[in-house]
Order: sequence, then structure tokens, then C-alpha cells
Amino acid sequence: MVVQDSSDAGDTRMGVQLEPFLHQVGGHLSVMKYDEHTVCKPLISQEQRFYETLPLAMKRFTPQYKGTITVHLRKDSLGHLRLVANPLKENRGPFKVSTESAAVAIWQTLQQTTGGSGGARPLAEWQHAQLAHSLKESPATALLRSEFHLNAQVSSLVEDANRNQAERRSFNPWGLYCHQAHLTRLCTEYPENKRHRFLLLENVVSQYKHPCILDLKMGTRQHGDDVSEEKKARHMRKCAQSTSACLGVRICGMQVYQVDKRHFLCKDKYYGRKLSVEGFRQGLCQFLHDGTRLRTELLEPIRRQLQALLLVIRSQSSYRFYSSSLLIIYDAQEPAERAPDGLHPQKVLETAHGSSSCCVAKVDIRMIDFAHTTYKGSQNEHTTYEGPDPGYIFGLENLIQILQDIQEGE
Repeated sequence: MVVQDSSDAGDTRMGVQLEPFLHQVGGHLSVMKYDEHTVCKPLISQEQRFYETLPLAMKRFTPQYKGTITVHLRKDSLGHLRLVANPLKENRGPFKVSTESAAVAIWQTLQQTTGGSGGARPLAEWQHAQLAHSLKESPATALLRSEFHLNAQVSSLVEDANRNQAERRSFNPWGLYCHQAHLTRLCTEYPENKRHRFLLLENVVSQYKHPCILDLKMGTRQHGDDVSEEKKARHMRKCAQSTSACLGVRICGMQVYQVDKRHFLCKDKYYGRKLSVEGFRQGLCQFLHDGTRLRTELLEPIRRQLQALLLVIRSQSSYRFYSSSLLIIYDAQEPAERAPDGLHPQKVLETAHGSSSCCVAKVDIRMIDFAHTTYKGSQNEHTTYEGPDPGYIFGLENLIQILQDIQEGE
């Protein structure tokens, strides 16, 4: 476990530059890449305590907790703003920026297009219009947000000289949106030398070549016990006007790799809020479609893991996972490339009968975002609840049923 404290701050010329995590598909807090296998996010004490007291049965369904680290804002000679983490003393070395990093290259270029201000100019000037949320926009404009079309400034960063998209640089721009908003907040609310605490967590998609990720907001209630009445009312409206109320689950973001076009199709939380029950079902189908076919071989492995998670959630008395998300992850790499003995992937699945060692379709299910999770004995406990979380269970049951209906062709 990596643990850092403020005493390890050291010389600001030393450190690890945190990169925007280019596979962040939902949420509002910026998730940063610490190394290939580790991401970090701003520390919220309630979430930290959850990870530190996590029930053993839930560990397979959550990212591995790796401790905390100290982070500070730094401006280089060109005026670029960066978040720098202080590494372990034995690993210390000169501060370097890897020129091989797609995330660093993209972020530096975008900062140049915004004058290096790190947030002084609107994000809409350099990113696609779908992320420039405005209260004054028309419903038609808002619906356009359902599909990302990167503008020339951003697209040029992920295309080669022949205008073919470089696969290793395909990315979801939502993480950059969150990163820009986070830098803006840090610049306006804190001095530059302020130390911030971040959680270190497992990068659950590090093993995937083209990670397809679906972020689902779970439960019929999204507000925590400690929020203001105004925020409570706002969250209740969002639930009532979306599939959260009738299904206990709504789409909060997704990226799915299109093998025919060699780029990610991305959807954001605004798209998910507007879906009907049928629209939610179609959204699941879209997440399982690689641009050429529906990946039906993924349905059974996903359902099996969701059933296993359902058993775990039912056994956790007093827990309420308000505003948490559930990630469904798979690799867009064609399963035929991994099929043993030359067998067709579907034949392998038919003979596997649930054996993870034989199953070609690898999927992963992870719960994330526990800033508003409460349970008996938690420090910020306002109300003690009895039994398992009914809203979360309701959402899981409906999700499993919809996937079964898709599998049966209904």
C-alpha cells in the first residue's frame, strides 16, 4: 500500500505529474492517472473511511484501495498548470514529463489553445459543444450532447497525417472536462502552494486495450444524508425525471469502441438523464455494439457477475450506497483473437457453462464513488438504516432482467 502524508511534500521540483485519466466516462470529480495501474481522485473523508473498513465480500467488486497521497498545483515556465504528486522517497527523481504520454500531449496542447491559463477561458472554446453545458440552450441543443463529435482542435490530436485515428490516442473527452473544471476551482479557491489530499485507487481498466465502460448511477435515491435541502430537492428531481425512479438505475456515461471506425463512441450523463425505459434498454444494446455487431457473448458473463454482486449487496445490512456508480467493463478486442484451439468464441461459451477459465468474454463489474455511502458505525452517520439497500437492489434486479430480455431477444 502506498501511503503519503504532508511531511513527504519535499521539494516541488521533484514529483510525479498527474495526467488526466482519459477513460473517465462519468462523475464530476477529476480522476487522474498516477501510473499505469493506479488512478487518484480528490480525497473525501467519508469515501476514504469506506475503503478502509470495506467488508471483505465487497472487495472483488470495488477498486483496490492503495492509500493517499499529497498533491499540489504547479505552473511551469510556459505557464502550463499541472497537478504534481510527491512519490515515495526511495523513488524520487527529477520532475519529468513523458513525451510518450498521450494524456500529457493532449492536455498540453489544449492548454496552449486556451492561452495556458488552466481554466481562465471557457472550456467550450476548445472542446466540443456537447460538453459546454448552458442553462440557456434549447432542448434540441441539449440532445445533441448525446453523441460527441470532437472539433478540429481536439480531433487533430488523435489523427495521423492520413486522418486515420491513432488507436492508442483514442480518448473520451469527459475526463478532460472534469480536469479543466477541477483546475479552475483550485486556481480560484486556493493558493498555488496549497497541499491537497488524493485517494490512490486501482486503475481497473489498465489491462484492457480498448476498454468499453458503462457508468450506471444506481438506486432510487441519489442524495446523501448530509446534503442541504436545496441539493436534496435537486437530486430528487433528477431521479423522478429519469429511469432512476422507475428502474433504480440510469446511464451516467459510456464509451464503446467502434471497431469499424476505430474510435470510441461516447455518451454522457445528460444523455442518460433523458432516456425512457425503452431508451435505457437501447442504451445497453448500444454499449454492447461494436459498430459491426451486437456482442451477445457478453450478456451471460455480465449477468453472472451482476447476480453475484446482488447476493453481496443483499448481505450488507445498514449500508446505503447513495450516489454511487456501477461500472461494467469489457475489452473491445475481438474475442476470436483469444479463443483457444481455434474454436469459435460462441462455441467456447456454449461449452464453458459459467467456467471463468474457459469463458472467452472477459468482463468486469466494479462499484465506485462512495462519498455519500453510509453504514452503521460510519463517522458521518446521520441515520442508522436496517437491512440491505433496497434502492440498489431494485436497480440491480431490473438491470439483470433487462439484460436477460436482450439475451432472449425480447
